[in-house]
Amino acid sequence: MLQVAQGERRAEFQRWTEPEIGDYAIIGDCRTAALVARAGAIDWLCLPHFSGPSVFAALIDRRRGGTFSVTPEQQFKTKRRYVGPTAVLETTFETSTGTARLVDLMPVLENPGALHPTREILRVVQGVEGEVDLQVRFEPRPNYARAKPRFSLRGALGWACTSSDELFLLHADIALELTEDGKALIGRIRMKAGERAYLSLCYSKADIGVIAPLGEPADDRLTSTLKWWSAWSSRCAYEGPHYEAVLRSAITLKLMTFALSGAVIAAPTTSLPEAIGADRNWDYRYCWLRDAALTMRAFTGLGFHDEAASFLQWLLHATRLTWPELQVMYDVYGRTNLREEELEGFSGFRASRPVRIGNEAHSQVQLDVYGGVVAAAFDYVESGGKLQSDEAKLLVGFGKTVCKKWREPDSGIWEIRGPKRHYTFSKVMCWTALDCLIKLHERRLVRIAVDSFREERDAIADTIERRGYSTSLGSYVSELDGDRLDAALLLMGCLGYKDPGHPRMIGTYDLIERRLGRDGLLYRYEQGYDGVPAPEGAFGICSFWVIDNLAKRGGLAAAERSFEHILSFGNDLGLFAEEIDIETGAALGNFPQVFTHVGLINAAIALASARRSNAK
Repeated sequence: MLQVAQGERRAEFQRWTEPEIGDYAIIGDCRTAALVARAGAIDWLCLPHFSGPSVFAALIDRRRGGTFSVTPEQQFKTKRRYVGPTAVLETTFETSTGTARLVDLMPVLENPGALHPTREILRVVQGVEGEVDLQVRFEPRPNYARAKPRFSLRGALGWACTSSDELFLLHADIALELTEDGKALIGRIRMKAGERAYLSLCYSKADIGVIAPLGEPADDRLTSTLKWWSAWSSRCAYEGPHYEAVLRSAITLKLMTFALSGAVIAAPTTSLPEAIGADRNWDYRYCWLRDAALTMRAFTGLGFHDEAASFLQWLLHATRLTWPELQVMYDVYGRTNLREEELEGFSGFRASRPVRIGNEAHSQVQLDVYGGVVAAAFDYVESGGKLQSDEAKLLVGFGKTVCKKWREPDSGIWEIRGPKRHYTFSKVMCWTALDCLIKLHERRLVRIAVDSFREERDAIADTIERRGYSTSLGSYVSELDGDRLDAALLLMGCLGYKDPGHPRMIGTYDLIERRLGRDGLLYRYEQGYDGVPAPEGAFGICSFWVIDNLAKRGGLAAAERSFEHILSFGNDLGLFAEEIDIETGAALGNFPQVFTHVGLINAAIALASARRSNAK
C-alpha cells in the first residue's frame, strides 16, 4: 500500500535523525555539486569536478566520510527553498528561541580578468528572529577518506587544510578551533535578529590558493550568482503545464552539465542504493551516451540551444578516441578508463554495501548508444543547429558501425551484467541511427551509401517485427524470441520507431502496465530479470515514458493525471532520484538523477504539444 509521496512529508527534521536520500538538496557551479541535508550539513562533495574524489562523504559513511555542517544546537524544524529560479539554497531553522537562515551556494562568476578560487562554497548565516545558537563543524576527508588532512591556522586569513597537492581554505568570521584529535574544526555562534555571518570554503589543486573575502564582497558574489541563474532560467522557452516543475528540472539538468566540456553526468553521487541494504549500488558520476537522444530533446525542447550545441560537440569530441565505435560512458573530459573498485572502509548509505567508484559497465557493448548519439545530432539539426563537415563524417562512421554490428548481442540499455543478449530495444536504436542518417542524407547534410543504409535499416525493422514482437502476448518483448518485458520498449513510441497509437504499441503499453505497473508507477523490468535477487524501486523515467505515450496517442486526460501523480514523488524542492520506493514513496538510487528529470521535461513537452493539438 502506497503510504505517502516524498513531497508530501512534513518539512520537519530532528537534530539526530539520519537523512533519507530525498532529504537532500543540490547546489553547484556547473563543474561540481554538493548535497546539503535539511539539518544544514554538506554531506557530499567531489573535487575538483563531478568525477573527482570526495572530500565530504557522510552521505555514504556518517562516521568516516566527512561533513561541513551549520546546525542549531537545540531541536528545530526546517523550511527550505531555492531562491527563485536559481540553484541558491535557503534553509530556515525554527527553534524555541528564535529563527535563523542559512544560504548555501557555489558562486558562478563571469569576470575572467579577476582572480577567483578554483571552487568555492559560500555559506551565509542570517539571524531572522530572536536568538539561535548554531554549531559549525568542518571535517574534510579528502580522497574518499583515504588521505589524512593537515590543518594550520593562517591568522586573519582563516584555516588551511592540505592534502597532497590539494588546498582547502576555510575563511570565516566565526571563531573556529581544532578538535583534540586534530581531525576537524568546530565553532559556535549565537545569531541574533539582523546579524550576518559568513563561511567561505575555497579549493585549489596544484595551483595557488585564493581566499575569497567575506562581508560585502561575499554578498556581491551571492547577488551575482542569483542574477546569473535568473538570467539563464529566463531563456527557458517552455510554455505548458507545471512550468515550475519543468524549470526546476531544467536547472537540475544545467547543474549537472560540465561547463568546461558540455558533458552531462547521470548523477553527482555514487552508491546510493536502489534497494536499502542490498548490492544495487553504482557510480553514476559519468556521462552515458544512451541518454544522449533524450537529453538533447530536453535541451532543444526548452530552447536551450547553447547547451544543446555544447552537448553535441562534447558527444562527438569525446568519442573521437574510440571512433567509429562508441563506449558506453565517458567521464567529464571524455576519458574512458573508468575501472570499478570498492571502497572497503566505507559502510555505505544505511549499511548498503559495497560502495563503488568507477563503473565496470564502461567495458560493456551497448548497441543502443549509436542511436542515442545519432538521434541527438538529428534533433539538434531539427531545432536549427548546424553540422560541421567533420561532425558529419563522424556520424557516418557510427552508421557504418551499426551496419556491421546490429546483428550481434549486447548488454542492453540497463547494462545487465552477464552474458550478452539480443535486446529488442538495442535493435530499435540501431534502426533509429540509420533512419536519422538517411534523413540527414536526404537533406544533404551527410553523405552515405543510402541504398545500403536503407537495406540495413529495413532488415533491422523486419527482425524487430518478426522476432521482437510476440503474437501470443500481443506485445513487443525485451529480447528477440523471448517473452519478458522491458519498460524501454515504450521508447519505441517516444523516439519515432512506431506510432504510439499503432495496435502493436497499444498492446505493448497495456501489457507493460499490467506486468510492470504498480500504484501509478512503473518498474523497468520484472524482478530477477537482471540476475540480482534484491528488489529495486519503480524507475523514475519509465513512469514518465508512460505519459509521453499517452499524450502522443490522444490520451491527454489520463496523461495529465499520471503526470500530477508522479510529480508528487519529488522531494519538497522538486528533486527526483533514480527510483521510487513503491511502499513508502521514498527516493532510491543516485540523487538527483538527470535521467528522471529529463523524463519529466520530455513528458511535459509532450503534454504541452498534445494540448496545443487539441485546441486547434
